[in-house]
Amino acid sequence: MVSVINLVLLGVVLVVHTLIAAVMTRFFRIRLNTQWGSVLYALLLIPVVLLTTTLVFSGVFGIGVDLGSSAAAVGVMIGMPLALGFTIDVLYIPSPDEYELPDTR
Repeated sequence: MVSVINLVLLGVVLVVHTLIAAVMTRFFRIRLNTQWGSVLYALLLIPVVLLTTTLVFSGVFGIGVDLGSSAAAVGVMIGMPLALGFTIDVLYIPSPDEYELPDTR
């Protein structure tokens, strides 16, 4: 049986993963000059970071609930936060091109 504390900790991990995905997506959009480069990096590097943090949270700290299969765990712990973080950055945060930066000399 799943306890309430396990569900709360799972929610915290999902929020942290979504925040990581959104910040990393923003970083790639700011630092890379191409559109597709940031998408490729976001789709290739962010899941590696999320997998690492999932292994730390679920292995070392023992946070989370038994989701039944590894595919469900990957979908919930990596796929959903990746999609949410990318969506938050692309749709709700203004594009990096819209900011006007001062000249540095």
